[in-house]
Parts: sequence; structure tokens; C-alpha cells
Amino acid sequence: MKTRMMFMAGAAVGYVLGTKAGRERYEQIKRLSQQVSENPNVQEAAGMLRAKGEEFAGAARGKANHLKDRVPEQMPGRKADKEQPEVYPG
Repeated sequence: MKTRMMFMAGAAVGYVLGTKAGRERYEQIKRLSQQVSENPNVQEAAGMLRAKGEEFAGAARGKANHLKDRVPEQMPGRKADKEQPEVYPG
């Protein structure tokens, strides 16, 4: 019983000390990440990456639209002009 109480007391002290140190470290990391995200160079790079991503997405969308029209023609037994049955999800 005494061993159990000593373990519980040690765990409680460790928890209290760990949470104080953990909170300080969390605040330090939070401040650093905020400084990095507010940096003008980082903002500029993020804007360029966003624009490049939109460009790639547009190109992929165009290719997908082009390919979806060709798929029925390439599948044996299916024709593009055939009436397709409606499919209801669920």
C-alpha cells in the first residue's frame, strides 16, 4: 500500500512539473511558427505555390474532361452514343 501511495505521489508531481514545462514549450513552438508564417518571404512562396497548384489542377481537369469523352469509345461492347441507364446511389 505504501509503495502504491509513493508511486501515485511521484506520478502527480511528475504530471504537474511536466505540464508546466510542456505548456512553456508549446508556447515557444507556437510563437516560432507564427513568426515563420508571418514572414513576407514565406507568404510570397505560399502564394506562388498556391498559384502553381491551381495551374496544375486546371490542366488535370482539362485532361480529365478530354479523356472522359474517349473512354466509352475505347471499351469493347460500349458505344458513346448508347443510352446509359441511370444509376442511383445507395
